[in-house]
Amino acid sequence: MPKLEPYSRKLPYSYALGLYPSLSLIDRRPELAQRLLLAPEGLSNDGVEKLRARCRELDIREEIAERVLRRESRKDNCYAAVVFEKREDDPDPARNHAVLCQISDAGNLGTALRSLIAFGFEDVALVRPCVDVYDPHAVRASMGALFHLRVRTFDRFGDYRALYPDRALYPFMLDGARPLSEVARGAVPPYSLIFGNEQSGLPPEFQSLGQSVFIPQSDSIDSLNLAVAVSVGAYAFSQRRNPS
Repeated sequence: MPKLEPYSRKLPYSYALGLYPSLSLIDRRPELAQRLLLAPEGLSNDGVEKLRARCRELDIREEIAERVLRRESRKDNCYAAVVFEKREDDPDPARNHAVLCQISDAGNLGTALRSLIAFGFEDVALVRPCVDVYDPHAVRASMGALFHLRVRTFDRFGDYRALYPDRALYPFMLDGARPLSEVARGAVPPYSLIFGNEQSGLPPEFQSLGQSVFIPQSDSIDSLNLAVAVSVGAYAFSQRRNPS
């Protein structure tokens, strides 16, 4: 088998680090799995054995790769990982989308993806420049949520809009025109929730694209963390679909 390289955007594969992301990959997208990597000290772990059994059923090669696991995870307690093929999927035009523009932090992106799947959003568009969604640390931060989603990366927001022209747009902005609770109550699918960069947010021109939204908050802070904002927004819109 070819030597496994340190992860980079240019590689056709990535690493699902840790038991839960690896099991999510095997359960949801087994066709992407290429190799199971193991650390010797984890072989007696029940979760590792469950993962090994699933990989044997699927005829996925396993190998001891302690140095690769340590290199990619930057930790000494990563007992398993699955090498997987990187493959983008087009968001479903009939479903609601989340659009994440110019996200720069792998942890923020992964946590946002985890929240989106929790609140029923399975279709995600990323807009460059942005962190690589297949960065192993983004995959791990998502806790395997990536493998439940259809995700595609676009060079520009206009490219996304050209493919999905007939849908309501809800850009989240600090100076949005209407509060989240008011907008979420009246939302008619299919729509797209749009979030911007962690530091700069969305550019001013998004005010004229659809209905801009703000999340009411106290004056004690200047803004919410991106992943928190995505969680709050996705939850509010999910209640429109599934009122309690």
